[in-house]
Amino acid sequence: MLDINLIRENPDKVKRGIEKKKADPKLVDKFLRVDEEWRTKVKALDELKAEQNELSKELAKERKEDLISRAQLLKQRIGDIEAERGTLETKRDEILNKIPNIPFEDVLIGKDENGNKVIREWGEKPKFSAEDGFKSKDYLSLGEKLGLIDVKKAAEVSGSRFGYLMNEAALMEFGLVQLAFKILLEEGFIPVVPPVMIKSDVFAGMGKLVGEQKEDKYYLPKDDLYLVGSAEHTLGPLQMNEVFEGKDLPRRYVGFSTCFRREAGSYGKDTKGILRVHQFDKVEMFSFSKPEDSEKEHQFLVSLQEKLMQKLELPYRVVEICTGDMDWVGARQFDIETWLPGQNEYRETHSCSNTADFQTRGINVKYKTAEGKKEFTHALNGTAFAIGRTIISILENYQTKEGKVRVPKALQDYVGKKEIG
Repeated sequence: MLDINLIRENPDKVKRGIEKKKADPKLVDKFLRVDEEWRTKVKALDELKAEQNELSKELAKERKEDLISRAQLLKQRIGDIEAERGTLETKRDEILNKIPNIPFEDVLIGKDENGNKVIREWGEKPKFSAEDGFKSKDYLSLGEKLGLIDVKKAAEVSGSRFGYLMNEAALMEFGLVQLAFKILLEEGFIPVVPPVMIKSDVFAGMGKLVGEQKEDKYYLPKDDLYLVGSAEHTLGPLQMNEVFEGKDLPRRYVGFSTCFRREAGSYGKDTKGILRVHQFDKVEMFSFSKPEDSEKEHQFLVSLQEKLMQKLELPYRVVEICTGDMDWVGARQFDIETWLPGQNEYRETHSCSNTADFQTRGINVKYKTAEGKKEFTHALNGTAFAIGRTIISILENYQTKEGKVRVPKALQDYVGKKEIG
């Protein structure tokens, strides 16, 4: 959540920031109106409680009927105002939770993905020539033919947007997990297998229960628990309500989890195959840093994403995300898009966001400054491998003329072979 004092002291800045993210700037005015009412009630309560304290002193000396009557009326009045304050606080928090994080001042301004900017490319796209009798196949036809993917049986068992990974694809999944953990542990990351369910109040603190984001989550009402859409969602709260020593930052975690998404806003998109599914596995990075170091840390996480992709020798590009296409909680975001020859386009496989203190304020994660003050850390998250999409990228880029798929050198020991088929 945003700093309440920032909204109070610089509402125009907040309005400009959230408007860049296509949020309604009138939310700021609504917040300030309710906040002013709340502050008025708080002031009135303080005054009434001071009066109550003085009256208690008088009653301790002499219990007169008029004093007792005044005390009873005062108690009732305090109770009424406390209830009004509580109602206003709930209303204020509801509005606050609808206000997204504001982007850093120098973030690209744009309405949608068309405003994003490619900042670099890496790798050589494989060349498939129809003249040589070799037209590239899409991953699904390759996966089905080689016994690696079964979406038909998954549909019978679980419905649409599910898939079985089988044989070498299953081995490839755990190879990718081990590869990511090996590289990231060498960089000082702490390995974690986090919970895949999260309490609603904690999820709200992470800024993930607003609008379309909430609609995309699976909810278990009897338990008031949500299924996570990324390991990020429970990696952050690992430090909830805690204070770091400054010397212990940055603190970096790498987590592996199954992720669940309803894909509520994706009707009609990527309905076939395993590119956009309700359940998938992912390796995720999460970092806590000092505010002055978070931009540097962001670049470091992106460099690790590139290192992992280069280990697989997959062609990709790094994209700077504009304000209108940015994640709700992000202050700056980069994506990595990998080339898929079967679709003849780049598709997103990685995302990396600096959320500044938006999430840490929501879950109360602080650190001690050199002066001994307690300040909110910044939080960053980034994909290491989204398993399904990475396997898709491997199948399409490593396919051969004979209809086989070569295994990337970095995964051969895990898969146990150099070629599938």
